[in-house]
Amino acid sequence: MKHIIVVGAGAAGLMAATIAAREGAKVTLLEKMNMIGKKMGITGKGRCNITNDAPINDFIAKTPGNGKFLMSAYQQFDNRDLLDLLHDWKLATKVERGGRVFPVSDSALEVRDMFMRVFKGYGGTLHLNEAVKRILVKDNCVQGVVTDKETYYGDAVILATGGLSYPLTGSTGDGYAMAEEVGHTVTDLRPSLVPLETKEAWVKDLMGLSLRNVELSVVAKDKVQAKQFGEMMFTHFGITGPIVLSLSHTVGKLMKKKNMGAIQLEINLKQALTMEQLDQRIQRDFVTYSKKQLANGLKDLLPQRLIPVIIELAKLEPDKFINQVSREERQRLVHVLQHMPLTFKQMRPIAEAIVTAGGISVKEFVPKTMESKVIKGLYGAGEVLDIDAFTGGYNLQAAFATGYVAARHAVLGDEAEQ
Repeated sequence: MKHIIVVGAGAAGLMAATIAAREGAKVTLLEKMNMIGKKMGITGKGRCNITNDAPINDFIAKTPGNGKFLMSAYQQFDNRDLLDLLHDWKLATKVERGGRVFPVSDSALEVRDMFMRVFKGYGGTLHLNEAVKRILVKDNCVQGVVTDKETYYGDAVILATGGLSYPLTGSTGDGYAMAEEVGHTVTDLRPSLVPLETKEAWVKDLMGLSLRNVELSVVAKDKVQAKQFGEMMFTHFGITGPIVLSLSHTVGKLMKKKNMGAIQLEINLKQALTMEQLDQRIQRDFVTYSKKQLANGLKDLLPQRLIPVIIELAKLEPDKFINQVSREERQRLVHVLQHMPLTFKQMRPIAEAIVTAGGISVKEFVPKTMESKVIKGLYGAGEVLDIDAFTGGYNLQAAFATGYVAARHAVLGDEAEQ
């Protein structure tokens, strides 16, 4: 019987440990926190966005951080395979807007409890409050691990310690140091899926205001570098929400490039309309409210709190009567509604990021097995690797798939492919 040691009881580690135990190995799961799946418990606002209902090609496209590396893993264990497995383990799921998959119970706690029940049912052993300090290696082969309590010897080690984001959940970058110590390369680490701070003071006045069905663009060197359509929200420091988090990956990459200049953000509040259609819409409203002041004549077009900001950005007078607004002033209004400007200041700290971009270089792992090319018997899974995806279930699917593949190959070797 092989002894598999899994370091980290997050999504990737739980899947790896459970599958290794299912395949007949003796499994020791080591977790430094006082509970399993702590970060998984806060995904999807505590509901656990397990995966997405999208085709697998979409998963690759929605994984800007080395998505192609995952192709082999997804061929072995895709979102359909994951859901079949979870259903076998008696977890009921549902599909919501955007293809996002959640437990029917809307409880991440149920997902954690399911893993614990199944893992222990297969005979796995869990050690909480026990931090791994280093990986034992001899002649470029894994021997086991040393924790703050004792030494464990095993046939394979699966490293699934997560990234640097949300350190209170246990993601404090321990795995990076352990991997470097045995000869692996760790790429630049930066926040991904993180809110953005902006320079404009007026965002504080809009704090808590959500916008739906808007398009946010990232502009650098007078060129749109990326854009996303959906929902966002203003905060006291800038902006957040699904489309902001997704675009933060692009912003992070632009920050690394030389001579990019200032990074601008633009909100298209009326993405569904052409400039001409929006102008016509405004003209109709202006006819309706012709005897009102401008500040009172845009209530059908915009949320109330947004009106004074838009008027100021368009350099208009809020007290001016609508029947006195010139064609040129109206066109300035149209332009601002479709190019509402924000100046990027900085990203929020990596501790606030949902995901860490960067990690142990995937060039040093075999995509088909998740085994290290540097150390025989060492496997990587989840966010500790240089993999990161957008919101919507894509990151958890990557964690589950890499954990599954690592476990199968660690236990079964070449037979895992049969």
